[in-house]
Amino acid sequence: MTTTPEKISEELTRQVSKRVSQSVFDGSRLRVVLLVDVYDGAQQQFLEAYEEMGKQVSSVPGHVSDQLCQSIENPSQWLITSEWESAPPFLAWVNSEEHVQMVQPMHSCIRDTRSLRFHVVRETGGEQSSAQAAQRRLQSSPRIGDGVIRHALTFTVRPGSEKKVAEILANYASPEARVDDTTRLCRTSLFMHGNRVIRAIEVRGDLLAALRHVARQPEVRAVEEAINPYLEQERDLNDQESARVFFTRAALPAVHHVTADELPEGERYALYYPARPGCGMELAEILARQDESAAEDPAGPVLGSTIFQRDDVVVRLVDVRPGLGVDAALPKAGAQAPLKALLDGDTVRMELITDRRSPDA
Repeated sequence: MTTTPEKISEELTRQVSKRVSQSVFDGSRLRVVLLVDVYDGAQQQFLEAYEEMGKQVSSVPGHVSDQLCQSIENPSQWLITSEWESAPPFLAWVNSEEHVQMVQPMHSCIRDTRSLRFHVVRETGGEQSSAQAAQRRLQSSPRIGDGVIRHALTFTVRPGSEKKVAEILANYASPEARVDDTTRLCRTSLFMHGNRVIRAIEVRGDLLAALRHVARQPEVRAVEEAINPYLEQERDLNDQESARVFFTRAALPAVHHVTADELPEGERYALYYPARPGCGMELAEILARQDESAAEDPAGPVLGSTIFQRDDVVVRLVDVRPGLGVDAALPKAGAQAPLKALLDGDTVRMELITDRRSPDA
């Protein structure tokens, strides 16, 4: 039987479920776009810092290429684009301590930045056979989103301060939900396990605008100042560099989100999966595949699932049909074997501190 290029493309190019609105695990190449606003007069310093960083990033596994561009209209505006074999190696690098230290010299030159990340779905330029398209891992169909961006922050507090921190986080005044004409806060869910805090947020519109909006609210600033003495990683919110490094290290990206077709009001739980050293991304991918498969069952117990991962911290936020409890969110016994090999301890249900929906979310 002859295998045609079209058949190869069909077999190698993954069909994307319309229920999956977000995933880093579809195998596509990744295009990262960084918009940079450089201080006037600091262009040469920025260029030198970029060239030094470029020497280091070129050896990072999964990195393909980089381009640095300067605006033809405004010399303070720069654009950095990079291509990666797929999203996981990029996320492993950008969330590493190595990256935090690598980009530090650039930040004294920069007024503002904005990072955008895209999977390559189609490309033009030159003739390509179906087999070549499959090797480039172009997706056969786009994902269909729900207009909500999901993100989380995680940090640890000093042992013994957990109860006090939980009280502070549970009793804050909610900030104004409306950010601007196109952006609003939808939901904030706070959980703790031991001395680790997870703050998951859902935003409709522009995530960066929403995060900056929240940071400016006096009620939020008061809470952040109140927990400062209990943080294991010290920070000074009045020092822009100190705050930037703290929140860079605290970022817990959503790597996969799947939603069932039916969306009644569910019960929200957070499950913490302690990964073995170096196994966090692999563990998150197994959980993503299990959730994606389970979503194909219209009568399944899980209405929605978001997996957050950074290094060896893996958290699964699930919305379960009312009355079923957290056990309904756990994989069946036969599906747990691949997870156990990657876990450094038992899966833990995190303690809910507060879960707030914004009006009209």
